[in-house]
Parts: sequence; structure tokens; C-alpha cells
Amino acid sequence: MNLPVFETAAAAPPAQRTTNDVIRQQNLGAVLSLLHLHGALSRAQLGATTRLNRSTVTGLVMELIELGLVREAPATGSNGRVGRPTLDIEPDDRVAALSVRAEPQAVTVALVGLGGVVHARLRHDTASPPSPRRFVQIVMSSVEAMRADIDRHYRVVGAGLAVPGLVNANGSVLIAPPLQWQRDPVAARLSDELGMPVVAGNDASIGALAEARFGVGRGVTNLLYIGGAMRSIGGGVIIDGTLLRGTSGYAGELGHTVVDPRGRRCVCGRTGCLEAEVSLALLEPLLGRRKLDEDELDVELGVVRDSVVMAEVARQVEVLSIALTNFVNAFSPETIVLSGYLGCLLSVSRERLAEAVRVQPLGAEGRAVRLERAHLRSRLMLIGPAELAFADLLANPAGVRP
Repeated sequence: MNLPVFETAAAAPPAQRTTNDVIRQQNLGAVLSLLHLHGALSRAQLGATTRLNRSTVTGLVMELIELGLVREAPATGSNGRVGRPTLDIEPDDRVAALSVRAEPQAVTVALVGLGGVVHARLRHDTASPPSPRRFVQIVMSSVEAMRADIDRHYRVVGAGLAVPGLVNANGSVLIAPPLQWQRDPVAARLSDELGMPVVAGNDASIGALAEARFGVGRGVTNLLYIGGAMRSIGGGVIIDGTLLRGTSGYAGELGHTVVDPRGRRCVCGRTGCLEAEVSLALLEPLLGRRKLDEDELDVELGVVRDSVVMAEVARQVEVLSIALTNFVNAFSPETIVLSGYLGCLLSVSRERLAEAVRVQPLGAEGRAVRLERAHLRSRLMLIGPAELAFADLLANPAGVRP
């Protein structure tokens, strides 16, 4: 399927690139990234943040406008003075990426513009985990449903894919137990069908990236993100502002930290992993509900008085508190962000979980850890995968043309 997509301009041979070319590329990327992350800014604000002079900022802005990546807009908070209106610069959200999320019971496809603007989303529920081939078919069907709108209004730079499992740098899934996928080049499959580049990554690492850029982790240089889905828990670790990837990009599998050697059997084959002991799948049967989203679960946990349900929640919170203590000792983060099911547990048991990260870790640094719930909520896994697709554009805006 050939959607409107930016073409990558032919890169100049290294010998032909001057120092000035490299610096200009970096400055273009810096300005576009600022606008992408912070929204509309004045030329003066761009200059103050980048420490570039006025004429340089003006030249960079004009080039980005010509590339169709930013646009001028009336400044917010106008004072109503007579004369030429002040114009801010904002990212052009018609430049967009496809955001794709694979889950055991659903496939979600969204169209996300620069600046983290979610233009559209489609969710396809599945009775069982789709095979990689079936997954690609569902994605293509969803994109086809958006096609007329995309052709009319947007330019797509590529697609990002979030997978609950181990994904290497080439976008191949080593293993994704919740989906029952093993050793599959799913990003390449999807790229061939879409006719555009597809970048895949672990869903928890992607969540960490999104919260660090657009959510509660903005400005935090050392962040620990832990996300809880229906039957899995994943983690993303940002150290000194950089996402920890590890060998082949497999770092952050915090859900497979053993918290009870005598506990439940995990899908990974071991016993007592965090995701086996702390799971919405264990709680939903006690609540008599299925497929609860975060908002619905917040309500259920807020009003429940059933002693069996309350005992199970208390048990899971206690296990989670042990894991958080270990993670703080291992990574010494400034902030811990809990999302999905774990965010719901935080809402009903903040005091107990806060105590775990404040008192139990070794050393005084444990007392300074902030424990927060992810702010992006349902937008987290829409914005996050799109960030993967935008990465090359933000690094080299002049390397693409409409």
C-alpha cells in the first residue's frame, strides 16, 4: 500500500560533507525537536534555548518551513496591540507517523502528527493472539480504513511498532510470550506491505520514552518506567537521559525479575516472576469483569469492598513493593513511573508503595525517589511508537523532502 510518505534524500558522500553542513543539520534537528516536544515557540524562545543568534534561528526556521515541517501561527497571549501580529513557530502536525501496538487481545493503529497530536485511532479486538501474518493483515485493514483521510490531509514519514517482548535493533522479535511469537521479522513484514520504513521496539521501553518526552518524566534524567498489561509487565530504564538498551536492545525485562521462588509458574518457564505474581488476569475473575480498561478498573478498585478482592490486591501490592525496592537499589532513579494496571494499583495503595521506595532502599538516595502514575494514560501507546518513526526525521530534517 503506497501512502504519501517522505522520501529520503540521497545522502552526500562523507568526503563532501563539510563541518558547516554537519552543524546545520544538528541545528535543524535541535529546532525541530524543540518544537515537536514543546509545541509553539517564538523565535526568541528558540534562540534562548538553542543559544543560537537571531539570524541563524531565522534561517533555520525558514528552511524548516520550506521543508513543510513547521509553520507560523499567531502567538498565544496576544496583547492586542495595533500593528504587525507576532507569529510563533509550531510543528506541522500534518506530518505524521503510523503508530501500531500489538497486544494479545487487540491490535491498535493510530495516526499521530508531529507534536504528539493523535489524529485518529482504530482498535481491532481479537479472540486470541494473532499470528504475525494475521497481525500484518489487521494493520493493513486498519490503514486502508484511514487511507482516504491520509491521502487528503497528511504526509506519513513511517511507522512505529510496539511489541510486548524482546525486539532486536532490526525490528525482529526474538520472543513475545503474550503473543506467542518467536523469531519473526515482523517489522520487515509490515514495512513490505506498507511500503514505508517500520521501526519496532519493546512496548515498555517505548512507554518510558513517551513519558520522558511528553508525560510526567519530562526533564527527568534518571527514570524507571514499569508498565503493566493484562498478562505482562515490562520496564524501561533511562539513565543520564539515555534509554538503556543493553545487548541487542533487550534491557529492561523487569517483569521477569523473580520475587517469589515458590510462586506461580511464569510464561518464561521460571517460577515467581513479577508478571506472574502481579497480574490483572488474577484479579478480573474475582471482580467478575473482563477486559477492563484503566478508567473502569480505577472505578472498580475505588468502590470494591469484597474481602477476597481486597486481599488479592493487598497481596499484589506487597509483591510489587518488594520489586520496587530492588529496582531502586539497582538503578537509583529520580522518578519511578507506573502505568497500565500498575498505575491502578498505585492509585489505591500509594502509601504502601511510596513507603517501599522511600524507606527500604539502601542509602539516603532512596528517600528522594518520586513515585508517579503515567500521565499519558490511553495516549501512551499511541504517541510512543510514533516517536520511533519520527527519530530519523528529527535527527536530520533536511534529509527528507515532501
